[in-house]
Amino acid sequence: MNPILQVTHVTGGYQRNRPIIHDVTFRVMPGEMVGLIGLNGAGKSTTIKHILGLLEPVEGSILVNGKTLLEEPQAYRASSTYVPEAPLVYDDLTLWEHLELTAMAYNIQRADFEERAARLLDEFNMRENRDLFPRHMSKGMRQKMMIMSAFLVQPPLYIIDEPFVGLDPVGIRSLLELMVKVKNTGAGILMSSHILSTVERYCDRYIVLQKGRMIASGTLAELRTQAGMPGASLDDIFYEMTKDGAPR
Repeated sequence: MNPILQVTHVTGGYQRNRPIIHDVTFRVMPGEMVGLIGLNGAGKSTTIKHILGLLEPVEGSILVNGKTLLEEPQAYRASSTYVPEAPLVYDDLTLWEHLELTAMAYNIQRADFEERAARLLDEFNMRENRDLFPRHMSKGMRQKMMIMSAFLVQPPLYIIDEPFVGLDPVGIRSLLELMVKVKNTGAGILMSSHILSTVERYCDRYIVLQKGRMIASGTLAELRTQAGMPGASLDDIFYEMTKDGAPR
């Protein structure tokens, strides 16, 4: 089975001579949820931006569904979807129009779009808000709109960055259930979050970044071995690995 996402020895940042991430290597397999964790400034968002193609690696390679951005840009971009930490919205488009725009961008057939959109509106209790503009929505509602747009696509790879910010408990539960559902269909998920209890409960493997470098990776059992902390929670392991602020 081939990885859906393969990041290999990636070094890069916003300036070629000042990299932020260094020699980052990991993979996401089909039917797997991987947690990307680290302190603020550890390089999580920079890593995600490289995967999305917003930044170009100085060294290394990134494959999504076996394709690089340079070789097959359209296929590369069509193979993933993204939930940003902060909602990115068009002020003059309603919720429904945001979903329609996403469907057009990914060439989703009208019948499939309407079926998927109706189901997502119900799952996130947003049916009554389908014709609202973003300026009339709470932050949580705008975040739900981003999540719905991403999950409308149904690609092989989901990239999810701090998705719980602003969501109410019901919205968080709906998102987690939806993530489990798409994972069970064979999709891969890369999720960045500071809520380590949720990351521990839902993710299969973990990548720990510190100052742009990977300091640990693997299952919870493997992290416990690496940290020398048998039986410890992910939260306790993470604290011990990062408390001095320097890579180990």
